[in-house]
Amino acid sequence: MSGRDEVLARVRRALADVPGGEGPGDSPVARDYLRVHGSRTTAQTVELLAENLADYRAIVHRSDAGGLAPLIGRLLAERGARSLVVPPGLDASWPAASGVRLVPDRASSTPHELDGVDSVLTGCAVAIAETGTIVLDAGPDQGRRRITLVPDHHICVVRVPHQVVGSVPEALPRLSPGRPLTWISGPSATSDIELDRVEGVHGPRTLEVILLADDGA
Repeated sequence: MSGRDEVLARVRRALADVPGGEGPGDSPVARDYLRVHGSRTTAQTVELLAENLADYRAIVHRSDAGGLAPLIGRLLAERGARSLVVPPGLDASWPAASGVRLVPDRASSTPHELDGVDSVLTGCAVAIAETGTIVLDAGPDQGRRRITLVPDHHICVVRVPHQVVGSVPEALPRLSPGRPLTWISGPSATSDIELDRVEGVHGPRTLEVILLADDGA
């Protein structure tokens, strides 16, 4: 018996007691798990996000609207960045103080061209406090998925508190399964069998997250 035959045989055995004619939509799966875990305040949820982002070796900064452009300019200068990929819908004021060459997110850009860019700046779709995860959905301020996977330095702006949720179940209703979702928990990293950690294997080596306070927050 081939591996394929064995897998199919197991599927048939698992479905042996399913009544004939019953389809996937006839017996919906109960989704009665908890969506909210605990009773954190909004401020505590934001603090948990910052803590878990740092645990995953992301570098966390805080800013208000007035300080955002100077902060982005400083972060890029500290890395010696000379070029920056920007999505088409990104607020033009964000990189205005950087003085670097802005590279638009284009469909024609090749991985080789993106590899020559120093940094990328994006917004996000949602941030999950309990897992320290940033989710991108290729929205106007996030651009194509590849622009956050090839350059070595990613600055991601999270608007707090309205883009921050506590748990994964709270995040899912905000996301469309029809969009290309990228879930980021810290810089790209992997470990070999001896647990030697290597960063930057399949994404940016450095992730900096700016928690941007909403007006009036």
